[in-house]
Amino acid sequence: MRKKKKQSPVGLIIIVLIVAAAVILLVRHFHIKNFHIVEPDILYVSGQPRGMDYTRLLYKYHIATIINVRLPSEHREENWYNEEITWVRNNGVKYFELPIDRSINRANYFPDQATQKEFLKIMADKTNLPVLLHGSSGRKRVSMLTAVWAVKAQGYTVAEAIELVRSIKERPVLEAEKDFIDSLVE
Repeated sequence: MRKKKKQSPVGLIIIVLIVAAAVILLVRHFHIKNFHIVEPDILYVSGQPRGMDYTRLLYKYHIATIINVRLPSEHREENWYNEEITWVRNNGVKYFELPIDRSINRANYFPDQATQKEFLKIMADKTNLPVLLHGSSGRKRVSMLTAVWAVKAQGYTVAEAIELVRSIKERPVLEAEKDFIDSLVE
């Protein structure tokens, strides 16, 4: 009678690690940073899309327009900008840049009146919908511009807009942000 050899757990551990790494890479590959559905078929927000995120945005969410809130100085040397511009041109997606200037004061990420007006104009044009609004992280500048649309175009109350901002930022809403949202109804 032959004795069975004891199997070493090392082989099993290696297989588990390989499978786990593959799952993590797949999730990361098809995961849009800080992606939120604000209003289905109208407005989506996120951090910077990359790679296959663009294809997912087009085929799953039918994005017709991408709006970038970063300044040119924030992307001059970055490859994502070239990738994004090439992709929108190749796929018939509209592209707008509505930079919110944080260069003077990093704490000031509130859109000025001209940016607010242009964003509302873009959102009011049904041929632009659905829109993806993105920045680098998809939190501060994006959430403030979303609050502008929610209050001025959708009739959100200040409390509803504050909750929307909190859900996009995934952090507490600061006093300055509450004051900015409050100023939108005046």
